[in-house]
Amino acid sequence: MREKTISLVTGGAGFIGAHVTKELLECGHEVIVLDDLSGGFIENVDPKATFIEGSITDYTLISNIFAKNKIDYVYHLAAYAAEGLSHFIKRFNYMNNLVGSVNLINESVKHKIKCFVFTSSIAVYGQGQLPMTENMIPQPEDPYGIAKLAVEQELKVTKEMFGLDYVIFRPHNVYGEYQNIGDKYRNVLGIFMNQLLQDKPITIFGDGNQTRAFSYIGDIVPAIARCVDIPGAYNEIFNIGAEKDYAVNELARIIMEALDLSGNIRYLPARNEVKHAYSDHSKAMKVFERESTTSLENGVKKMVNWVKKVGVRETKNFDNIEIMEKLPSVWLEE
Repeated sequence: MREKTISLVTGGAGFIGAHVTKELLECGHEVIVLDDLSGGFIENVDPKATFIEGSITDYTLISNIFAKNKIDYVYHLAAYAAEGLSHFIKRFNYMNNLVGSVNLINESVKHKIKCFVFTSSIAVYGQGQLPMTENMIPQPEDPYGIAKLAVEQELKVTKEMFGLDYVIFRPHNVYGEYQNIGDKYRNVLGIFMNQLLQDKPITIFGDGNQTRAFSYIGDIVPAIARCVDIPGAYNEIFNIGAEKDYAVNELARIIMEALDLSGNIRYLPARNEVKHAYSDHSKAMKVFERESTTSLENGVKKMVNWVKKVGVRETKNFDNIEIMEKLPSVWLEE
């Protein structure tokens, strides 16, 4: 009789995945981390976890991992989560965020895992549905949101056909320690911090009045990690994140105050993106007995303390742009 619960965490060297790995280890799980290190860092991986370098798009590798390990739970957090850039990297987006997910679902069915935990996104909702609730009809407006919704639907039909249990989370604008602040295409808090630390102007698309409910990592990870032990969470979808929304201009001010740096703001042409996005979390609060979330000011301070330790991250251009037309010029800058 096995004593250990074995969980596979994809994207476990990345931001949310690294935190989920630590939480699972604290819960007594034996954790296998799969990550291709395209956006994560090996130093993020808890040394108590088993690390495998590789991609979820490598079906042979995925098959071997399942064949060699009696996996109980899959926590699928690996993704290239750049909504704006996804318009210009359609093939890459669908291969990584959809086909890679199907690879994991196939093996989960074949090896009869107990539950498949998937981090989707509020990108599935689209424009003008506020506050976003789980019973709304999704209307994604970018390829990233389309891919996430497709995986959600795949999990639903897989449950109906093969009995694979799942839990789906739709987090939004998550920030905190371990975030890759060197990625200029996503994670606005990290982008602002990295720019300020290099004495560069903060770049804001549009007028900066677009709003998001920026969510501290410590508020969402416990529910994600522990959901497999909560029967009421099975085969459900949950919005999860912060309660209060802020304008991007206000976010810039809070970050400058936390870093004690005064920077200039460079306003860029607006992108094709949702103007306002925030969710209703009453369902998650009921099932997971969640309490109040971390304020943006306090969360930013925690992240800043970590950023000051790790320092500036090198910013690299994405090498696989597939469509150059209408690509924001700032993304071509070194």
